[in-house]
Amino acid sequence: MPADYAPIYALIRDVPKGAVASYGMIASLLPGVGPRQVARALRTAPKGLPWFRIITSSGAMADHSGAEAQRRLLKKEGVAFRKNGAVDWAQCRWRGPSPAWIAKTGADPMEVMEIIAGWAR
Repeated sequence: MPADYAPIYALIRDVPKGAVASYGMIASLLPGVGPRQVARALRTAPKGLPWFRIITSSGAMADHSGAEAQRRLLKKEGVAFRKNGAVDWAQCRWRGPSPAWIAKTGADPMEVMEIIAGWAR
């Protein structure tokens, strides 16, 4: 596991069962990280990481060989999909990191709340 991906993996582990986050949502909480870096990190994800909970901002699965497996895993967790095949953000959007993640990383809780408030609803 590349050391620079460790914070990305730690945050992805904080996305709970039945919830989804976008690449951009994850990136927004990590200084100096962009959505493409999150995508690159997922290509080398360690075994057991819930990689499938990270999707595009449109609610679609990214165009990759594991897209169908990703959809199956999300459905198994109870993630709702719309008629067009996209995840139903209103029902399944991740609400942000846990207090434990915030405390462990030393993130400013007010800054985290401001970032979350900026996520598209």
